Amino acid sequence: MRMLFSIGAVLVAGVLAGGDVAGIAAPGPKFEPSKSSPQRLAADRDAQTVDVELVLAVDVSYSMDMDELAIQREGYAQAIQSKEFLQALKLGPNGRIAVTYFEWAASSDQKIIIPWRLVDGPETADAVAAEILKTPIRRASRTSISGAITFAMPLFDEDPYRGLRRVIDISGDGPNNNGGPVTAARDAALEKGIVINGLPIMVKEPSYSTMDIDNLDYYYEDCVIGGPGSFVITIKDRDKFKEAIRTKLLMEVAGRMPERPVRRVADKEPRVSCLIGEKIWSDRWGR
Repeated sequence: MRMLFSIGAVLVAGVLAGGDVAGIAAPGPKFEPSKSSPQRLAADRDAQTVDVELVLAVDVSYSMDMDELAIQREGYAQAIQSKEFLQALKLGPNGRIAVTYFEWAASSDQKIIIPWRLVDGPETADAVAAEILKTPIRRASRTSISGAITFAMPLFDEDPYRGLRRVIDISGDGPNNNGGPVTAARDAALEKGIVINGLPIMVKEPSYSTMDIDNLDYYYEDCVIGGPGSFVITIKDRDKFKEAIRTKLLMEVAGRMPERPVRRVADKEPRVSCLIGEKIWSDRWGR
């Protein structure tokens, strides 16, 4: 069944009213043994434990225009600073998360904008937001969702914090058309206990020049996201861009599951071919 989210105050209120945070246990980075007392070791582990390790993987391919890229950047910065986000943060068992933010395009083009940062209140949230906004906006060729997922996976091993959940948050306005198959990268992440959520951007009419597709939301549901509680929030209105980003981050921080689950492919055929982007590219360029 197709999941549709209402991007607005009702959903935001529902996230914040969710009570206990439902987490998915995931293994954290390996820590070197210490000769300290058991009490000291326990305190050190507690200090490094966060509610979620969140990788924000943001599309900067040429199919995104400069206005969209600017709104996207501002959306993430404002969402992290928002009162609703900070309230959701405090609802978690630890009251803090670890976040890293990178931009991607082709399979060999990923750039970390924000290395792993601890967010535990207004001061650290403001610092991350400022860091996002100060970096010059760039654009690049091709769209490799598989490359973004593959790049994101080892970042968890580099994180000094240990999350109760591990989440990759993928945003983009087109299907995978470069690198390995998206489903192979997705399945590799799921095997590691990583959850993948999606933000398909559908604010423009699909066109041959930008290699967009109809039903990008279906593509993300069937081919990109996965793991317990995974979800898609679709942006079809440019004016709702920032609100959608905020809602998505609220749900990820609070560990909330959608009221209506995403349709799972299981043994069924995907509604949109998971190789549609590669086919469009091949038909257009003959390779």
